[in-house]
Amino acid sequence: MKFLVKIIKKSNVVGLCYKILFLTLGKLPKKNIIIFESFLGKQFSDNPRAIYEYIQHNTNLNYRMYWSVDRRFSNNFYGHNLKQINRLSVKWVYLMARAKYWVTNSRLPLWIPKSNQTIYLQTWHGTPLKKLGVDIEDIKMPGTNTHNYKKNFLYEASKWDYLVSPNAYSTEIFKRAFGFNKTMVESGYPRNDFLINNNNKETIDLIKRKNNLPLDKKIILYAPTWRDNQFHSVGRYKFDLQMDLDKFRSELGDNYILLLRLHYLVAENLDLSKFEGFVYDFSQHEDIRELYLISDLLITDYSSVFFDYANLKRPMLFYVYDIEDYRDNLRGFYFEFEREAPGPLLKTTQGLIEQIKSIDSNEYSYTNGVKSFYNKFCYLEDGSASKRVVEKVFNA
Repeated sequence: MKFLVKIIKKSNVVGLCYKILFLTLGKLPKKNIIIFESFLGKQFSDNPRAIYEYIQHNTNLNYRMYWSVDRRFSNNFYGHNLKQINRLSVKWVYLMARAKYWVTNSRLPLWIPKSNQTIYLQTWHGTPLKKLGVDIEDIKMPGTNTHNYKKNFLYEASKWDYLVSPNAYSTEIFKRAFGFNKTMVESGYPRNDFLINNNNKETIDLIKRKNNLPLDKKIILYAPTWRDNQFHSVGRYKFDLQMDLDKFRSELGDNYILLLRLHYLVAENLDLSKFEGFVYDFSQHEDIRELYLISDLLITDYSSVFFDYANLKRPMLFYVYDIEDYRDNLRGFYFEFEREAPGPLLKTTQGLIEQIKSIDSNEYSYTNGVKSFYNKFCYLEDGSASKRVVEKVFNA
């Protein structure tokens, strides 16, 4: 029976009915409702969360606020006393059509029509290193081709009324890559307010205790991105860890633990049972901001996480075992990554280990190269980005 319901929901007839319902309801006067969604309803996180929390605690806006939730990930929303609606349910369609504001950090389903009375705030979810939108020359993703991908992306972006940008560099790219010509809010990223305002031992220890992590060991956070051409199906990507965890534990296990945070599009469930007590999979943790705060160093690759982590002025290593393929065949970069990355580029587990040991034996130096990177990309991050966005968009 469940399988039958799933098939019916995916049918073109139901999709058409949803669209007609959306169009009909969308003609009615808007209610004081804001719908928030983060990473396709999978998380209570990121810029939408920061904006939600700012409105909740610092304004007198008289709006009912709902979170759009993919029911498969409902565990990520427990304990926050949120008004939740199941994404793509009939109630969701009703509330989305009647809402005054939509706030999301990724694209909404293409079929959704937007009324002129609805204000769509797109926060996006990263400072661009890898090419985006129409700047991608050759699309390798499943279920689409280059022409359709770009056409659909531009159509979706045409619905956005406001777009949040973390810096001038991003503003220039977003305008071109998204074909965006409405109101850019160059504010810094709201999600980074948490890092600026909570970077203290009390908060860090509290998060570690809450997640049953040892207080007497340093933390390495490994947060890689996804590869466009490695996938199970549309929206479900593979990831090969390409890291010798036995060697990591053998050489670093006395002083460190390793937290894994895979991209929200990665569908892998890694078997880490043999590394219990050393490797922890935090891919489903509700918000990466807490993992940034408690980690002593970051390992990443081409993920935009390093732009955010730079605000903490802590060591970063770049594990780029496939950089030639990624740079030349998959995405391409907006700047000279090999020259401008705020940390060493490494291709082997042993290289990572040696760098970590070097950081241990020599006090981390906030070098001129890292300062230059920080001044270019993080200069707006002062703990008040959420305030700037809310005042601009909601007139609060």
